[in-house]
Amino acid sequence: MDADVIVVGGGPAGLMAGAAAGMHGAQVLLLDKGQKLGRKLAISGGGRCNVTNNREAAEVIRHIPGNGRFLYSPFSTFDNRDIIRFFEELGVTLKEEDEGRMFPVSDRAQAVVDALLHRLRQLHVEMRTGVKVTDLLFDGSRVAGVRLADGKILRAAGVIVAVGGKSVPQTGSTGDGYDWAVAAGHTVTELFPTEVPLTSAEPWIRNRSLQGVSLRGVQLSVWNPKGKKLVEHTGDLLFTHFGLSGPIALRCSQFVVKTLKRFNTPTVRLILDFFPVETGDDLQRRFYQRWQSAPQKSLKNMLKSILPERVVPLLMEQAALDPAITWANFSKAACHRLVSLLKSFPIEVNGTLPLEKAFVTGGGIHLKEIVPRTMESKKKTGLYFAGEILDIHGYTGGYNITAAFSTGFTAGKNAAEQALGTRA
Repeated sequence: MDADVIVVGGGPAGLMAGAAAGMHGAQVLLLDKGQKLGRKLAISGGGRCNVTNNREAAEVIRHIPGNGRFLYSPFSTFDNRDIIRFFEELGVTLKEEDEGRMFPVSDRAQAVVDALLHRLRQLHVEMRTGVKVTDLLFDGSRVAGVRLADGKILRAAGVIVAVGGKSVPQTGSTGDGYDWAVAAGHTVTELFPTEVPLTSAEPWIRNRSLQGVSLRGVQLSVWNPKGKKLVEHTGDLLFTHFGLSGPIALRCSQFVVKTLKRFNTPTVRLILDFFPVETGDDLQRRFYQRWQSAPQKSLKNMLKSILPERVVPLLMEQAALDPAITWANFSKAACHRLVSLLKSFPIEVNGTLPLEKAFVTGGGIHLKEIVPRTMESKKKTGLYFAGEILDIHGYTGGYNITAAFSTGFTAGKNAAEQALGTRA
């Protein structure tokens, strides 16, 4: 045996799996095809690393709409609060920001990577970079090790595959593990981009009139062709030269992808509410109060005081209103059209940027083929999977990395205990 446990992949799930296996007494060999470990961690959270989320576990799972309920079992071994304790015990002091997001006080993602690598060295985990695995090896129904690109065979009682999905391929996540999973008898569900910007062919998108305009505190909802609202999110939105980006657009993206496919439709309708905290009646009263104090002001100038200037001409056009109109000539019907548009501005989107541009991969190894309490394959004894290669995907905000750390730790612990014969 070259090791008790071989971990393939040096991202969040792989590094945590290696640490957990080492903490539980295993001799661990960690392999990564890149030249540097923790590349995805190092660029996560805009280079600050959103380590986890400090909300209650059930709330964390609610923010993982892609099979988040599967995580109840891994969380019983290692949840978001355990992640916080783990890093703080390594000397990485964390701070909580909006919506429960946890970051290192230093605002340096590299500090998180360095702490993990230091812990792996303390545990005598052997780490090899620039090593490409080409195949998993089996002895009947048991995993036996891995084969490398140079033909060398490395043997172990347990193998943990944590090579990520297909998103952010520059970090090494190029989908290698899916073929290995299929060769082991697993089903890989259809892959698709999630947490990804949306594309649109709306004329005002194509002419770039709103490119670079950002809106804060707005609400975006996704509707299916039958008129049913699928999801809504409140937060920040950014208009781009190709469509929509920003946190709420990313959160809506998986619902757009699924709706396009399910209904075989060329576009999906989104509804933008510019003022979600106000009802239409509240908004109308606010207009009246504002405008009555300056009745000679044009509608265009009145709206510029509450909206980004470049949005106003589009609203005027869509509502068929004269920008120069003043209070004296502003009818109730015109006000109703304007308020209706501000509360439900329609945007047709036709897709997303490709998977390679996504933050997260949707789809992956079918979870019915994984033991949730251990992360072990139901197809091959001693084979474990962790992280983004699984069919689990959540929103940005520390949720995906929490899933990676939790499944990685659970896989590492159980692979070590199985290899050493210490599992209860």
